[in-house]
Amino acid sequence: MKPVAHSLALAGWAGRYLWSGWAGAAGLFCFAAAWQAGHEFYGSFVLPSPLETLDAVAALMREPQFAEAAKATALRSLAGFALATGIGTTAGAIAGYSFAAMRLMRPIVTVILGVPPIAWIVLALIWFGSTGGSAVLTVVVAALPISFAGGLEGVATRDRALDAMARSFGAGMWTRFRTVTAPHLVSYLFPAWTTTAGTAWKVTVMAELLSNSGGIGGDLATARALFDIPRVMALIVVVVAFALFTEYALLHPLRDQLERWRSAGLPWGVKR
Repeated sequence: MKPVAHSLALAGWAGRYLWSGWAGAAGLFCFAAAWQAGHEFYGSFVLPSPLETLDAVAALMREPQFAEAAKATALRSLAGFALATGIGTTAGAIAGYSFAAMRLMRPIVTVILGVPPIAWIVLALIWFGSTGGSAVLTVVVAALPISFAGGLEGVATRDRALDAMARSFGAGMWTRFRTVTAPHLVSYLFPAWTTTAGTAWKVTVMAELLSNSGGIGGDLATARALFDIPRVMALIVVVVAFALFTEYALLHPLRDQLERWRSAGLPWGVKR
């Protein structure tokens, strides 16, 4: 019975999650309407219409070399995202337990965030040359402070009274972290991870464009040089689609599963 109940619960959650996407889809359609209005005003040479862009996207999908370019960009972006979130979250969570570390690291994080990503790209090109590693390094340096700040704030703002109560009942450090700190930490991590994911895709394409290291960014540079505006718009749409997939197909479902206690605490029928 348990597998059946688990399958039914999973199917119910999937249905609710997909149904909740209608509001986001409506927002995208409103954006497409504004895009169409801009096309009517400026013309196809400046701003191709959504339908022209979709035709260009379909043409891209039929090109064998585009699959390799998209794969290269995806691997670089996801590698940078994984490193930035892993290192940044771990370091931030550790620093959140120490006020001295917080005071020491916050100015450093501000300095790193203050440096434009394009400056990191230039430095990475000087240090490592025009390789895929330059894009990954740039993503890590540009996005790591965001995850670090999320981990730091999540641990630093935990309920210390609950932590002290758990300690008084004999709970060890790992048990206190898992039951008291982690649920609070998650609410800070996912907004930071969502921002990190968007930053990873943008910075990867920017690094590829400037370094001419292939990928979607390299294709974008070629399309720009040829004034192929529909192809430029199509490549932008593809990158945005990757970012939306990362957020709504990977991060949001994971967040829903880790924060099921929020739904359990709501009255029946109340939705967030």
